[in-house]
Amino acid sequence: MKKWIAFALSMLMVLSLAACGQQEAPAPTAAPTVAATEAPTEAPTEAPTQPAAPVNVMVLNGTTGFGMANLMDDAANGKAQQAYSFTVETDASNVVAALANGSADIAALPTNAAAAVYNKTQGKVQVLALNTLGVLYLVTDGSVTVESMADLAGKTVYAPAQNPSFIFQHLCQANGLDDVTIDNTYAQPADLNTAVASGQVSIAVLPEPMVTVAKSKNPDLQVALDLTAEWDKVSPAGSLVQGCVVVRKAFAEENADAVATFLQEYGASIEGMTADIEGTAAKIEANGIFTKAAVAAKAIPNCNVCFITGSEMQTALSEFLNIMFEVAPASVGGSIPGDDFYCILG
Repeated sequence: MKKWIAFALSMLMVLSLAACGQQEAPAPTAAPTVAATEAPTEAPTEAPTQPAAPVNVMVLNGTTGFGMANLMDDAANGKAQQAYSFTVETDASNVVAALANGSADIAALPTNAAAAVYNKTQGKVQVLALNTLGVLYLVTDGSVTVESMADLAGKTVYAPAQNPSFIFQHLCQANGLDDVTIDNTYAQPADLNTAVASGQVSIAVLPEPMVTVAKSKNPDLQVALDLTAEWDKVSPAGSLVQGCVVVRKAFAEENADAVATFLQEYGASIEGMTADIEGTAAKIEANGIFTKAAVAAKAIPNCNVCFITGSEMQTALSEFLNIMFEVAPASVGGSIPGDDFYCILG
């Protein structure tokens, strides 16, 4: 894990979030004149502004949603600091649509999808934090020996469509492997997982927790390569960042306190997962983020869930998006997001 947001920073985050929304401070107004016959009254203490309705948070099932489980449980049991309405989705396109039409305020998304919705909405979303580093692994059924990327020369490797495939394509290009065939027959990770577990596929790129699921069904499966480690050999170390949490810019401008509170609670939620993997896994299943707590508990140590903000977030994510743009511009929405995509906390 990288760095955690301390609870004592919440008020500082409020100021920073307002800056992220690029709001101008209102001009000071003159104090009212008090008549001689009237005693001055004390100005009332203003309570932090809370949104009129619950904060609408959308979560994808799977790894990018794991870190939200403890906060979801707190909200359901009245332990959260503010009201939330959580929705768990299986399709990232539904989350993107909800951000675009304003029905979602905050959402956990793959990083490339976050860039795409930024471009689609002309900059109306901002990334608050990274929540997942690399979660991809190359698995084999034992019929072939793969100890390095070089061992894949001339072979066919099955990979889910879109981001996993693009990431693996970059690794092949960086290693000079122009004769590797990347097969997207099984476009969805779940479909490829089934094919791998049943022995129909010998070499595949799979994300966690699908790796754990497949291995539980087929004991011959082996994790041959950690693709995060392979990425760090040929790209800036730490720049394989696959998950993040974003906010609608207008919502952040109007509800800086609520967004600061969310970040504080979300950071604590991720920290709680690290401290209690078994307990968090049970909440992951209970909240519909993943179907089996036992599998989630086994997968969590390999899921690289994190909480990274500020300049470190911007450096890592901008490096990743630039690489993805070189591989497939459409994967990030056709252009690299501007600096206003990043909400840098003070």
